[in-house]
Amino acid sequence: MDYRELSIRLPDGYAAYARYWPAAPCRGAVLCHHGIQSHVGWYETSSARLRDAGFAVLQVDRRGCGRNESDRGHAESADQLIGDAMAARDELFRHSGRDDYHVIGVSWGGKLAVAAYAHDPVGVKSLSLVTPGLFPRMITSNEEKARIGHAMIYEPRALFDIPLNDPALFTASPKWQAFFRDDPLTLRQCTASFYLASRRMDRMMAKLASSPPTAVHLFIAGEEHIVDNERTVSFIRELNWPMTRISTWDGARHSLEFEEVKEDYFRELTTFIEQASLSTV
Repeated sequence: MDYRELSIRLPDGYAAYARYWPAAPCRGAVLCHHGIQSHVGWYETSSARLRDAGFAVLQVDRRGCGRNESDRGHAESADQLIGDAMAARDELFRHSGRDDYHVIGVSWGGKLAVAAYAHDPVGVKSLSLVTPGLFPRMITSNEEKARIGHAMIYEPRALFDIPLNDPALFTASPKWQAFFRDDPLTLRQCTASFYLASRRMDRMMAKLASSPPTAVHLFIAGEEHIVDNERTVSFIRELNWPMTRISTWDGARHSLEFEEVKEDYFRELTTFIEQASLSTV
């Protein structure tokens, strides 16, 4: 697939697995944040398409995910996760020679993309939020939420199942459902500490309204079971940023990269980033 495998040193010394897709000549740089369960291997095709369009791409497995075996499913805090995103940005700058970049946040990675932008928007040319987990539907039972809440205080490293283990939530394709079900790198559990960090990132979203505007593209799946589309669309529209695009894929489920609309999705994603590269917003 023509990528380089890297080990990125995060601020606390954690060594995170990453893939860098070089482009020559390089028209721009893209940083990709994956979802809560996924890893960089899920998004090879979109990364390859962007590389083919002239964009250098960096994908990083979040700490405790994918090929990162240490501290599976764990994060200490929201600040730690945002610091990891900033370290990934710096690594992208170093490899690409750029001082600006585009961000893609898929599912839970959309939450990280927004929180990181609110923390430090400098250099961000665009945000592509792909079925972002800004307003997740409440799938966890009240009993499980109570157990997690107790563990946040008394046993922060206790592991709890991620309530998304039905692959039909992600795609209607039997082939890809089997992939999600059988992928040994898929994350199945997170610690109470990670859930608390994620909850605190939810509170950071309000800061986006007071952040400087950038180009933003929201991708929505019409047959969505994981996130609240209505609240997500309202949130993005209320920003009233000048270069905002919202695309809805009727009939598609959460993981657009694995649905029948994928070719249209790849085309729109690439076109938007190309246009945002030329924008002065």
